[in-house]
Amino acid sequence: MLHNEVIAILDFGSQYAQLIARRVREAGVYSELVRPDITLDQLRKLNPKGLIFSGGPASVYEPGAPKCDPRIFELGVPVLGICYGMQIGAQLLGGQVKPASAREYGRTKLTVIENDALVKTLPQETTAWMSHGDQIHELPDDFIAIAKTPTCPYAAARHRTRPFYGVQFHPEVTHTPRGETIFRNFLYEICHCSGKWTMGNFVEQAVATIRQQVGSNKVICGLSGGVDSSVAAALIHKAIGEQLVCIFVDNGLLRKHEQQLVENTFRGHFKIDLRLHDASQAFLQHLRGVTDPQEKRKIIGAQFIEAFKREAANIHDVRFLAQGTLYPDVIESGHGYAGTAANIKLHHNVGGLPEQLGFELVEPLRNLFKDEVRKVGEMLGLPEEIVWRHPFPGPGLAVRIIGEITEERLKILRDADEIVIEELYANHLYRKTAQVFAVLLPIGTVGVMGDARSYDSVIAIRAVESQDFMTADWARIPYDVLATMSNRIINEVRGVNRVVYDISTKPPATIEWE
Repeated sequence: MLHNEVIAILDFGSQYAQLIARRVREAGVYSELVRPDITLDQLRKLNPKGLIFSGGPASVYEPGAPKCDPRIFELGVPVLGICYGMQIGAQLLGGQVKPASAREYGRTKLTVIENDALVKTLPQETTAWMSHGDQIHELPDDFIAIAKTPTCPYAAARHRTRPFYGVQFHPEVTHTPRGETIFRNFLYEICHCSGKWTMGNFVEQAVATIRQQVGSNKVICGLSGGVDSSVAAALIHKAIGEQLVCIFVDNGLLRKHEQQLVENTFRGHFKIDLRLHDASQAFLQHLRGVTDPQEKRKIIGAQFIEAFKREAANIHDVRFLAQGTLYPDVIESGHGYAGTAANIKLHHNVGGLPEQLGFELVEPLRNLFKDEVRKVGEMLGLPEEIVWRHPFPGPGLAVRIIGEITEERLKILRDADEIVIEELYANHLYRKTAQVFAVLLPIGTVGVMGDARSYDSVIAIRAVESQDFMTADWARIPYDVLATMSNRIINEVRGVNRVVYDISTKPPATIEWE
């Protein structure tokens, strides 16, 4: 058990459900998302210190709207309802929910009208973020209003005798500047949590759990050089030392110096048994002439499994395979909620391997969000360029070269990409952006190099800002930095005479080009 106290969050379909979970964890308490129809028995097994009902897009009075077990209050633990969660809780306790006369959306003034534990230390007037078309029409006598807005008389309320609290606004979003205070009040003043969820405690407990699961057996880990697999490897190595063997497959589609970085970090610094498997020629041979993005992905996935299996066959007495699965992977697979079958989305680097090799899985990061994983990486002493590395696709540069993959085109992209990243670091922009990379386009354009006309390739620079990668905005990199990137690429990378900047948002565009 990686935690001694849990806040269970019933997810009624909110786009902010993961954000609620992260806010609770940031306040020092472990949180877990669960289905709204979770049974009381399943909830009792979790032994939660409190429950949070999330928001959701439905109306509580519509047929088919998500509901929870009406006996949920029999658990006797405090409940915080947010937006739809407030409405469903109030409805279960006798309140009436109807469409609001004025739909509230955006920032609004919140006035505290009752001195209560939930709003402790909040100023009488503050700002809150609203997003609702329904609201509680009539509060039963069993309820006390705590706060109001100009159009919502029950913006926050609590039940007189049961530990149910509700807020009509969204304390989890940054637009509610004192939302963190509301979470802390709920966790510490109302649920009386002790706040032991820290990454230091997590590492300690995870090490004990890994040792217990693995015993004296060997574990192999497919290293990609990315954040997740690197942190998983470092954590498992801390737990079981020489019982861990890492396999790094060079598919020929890596960034410049990628292999050296992985080798220096894991073999040099951590003294981990690292097996390098150079399969670059096999990958490039199978990709020859292929231009369809999905076909590229399939070939790379199949070749990776073959290469990994060849290397794994040389390691004896292996029972476990380590994966860097994270909590969002678990949730987004649709099966990550407590009380449902654990059918986890496979990590892009080892898809299909557990079944093919008959290994049991070790997934030490499966309860963590990305920001928590980075903190663990720092605590374990991983270098900054790995811990804060921007996401890199499983198929590597193959999906950043539009069209055919050749050695020559790979060299052009590697050299251009290195310049982009160098300039980001030089201008202190790497940590301020979510993902930045170069793309090689399958077109030649006319240019003048020296006194002669040239007909060379085009490099596109893609830079985005994003919290969760579900949506992304293009990064406003200063013009002078873009100018330096462009000048350096055109002058230093043979075969490029034009650089363009991608200013598309996601959606409708994706972050990667393929």
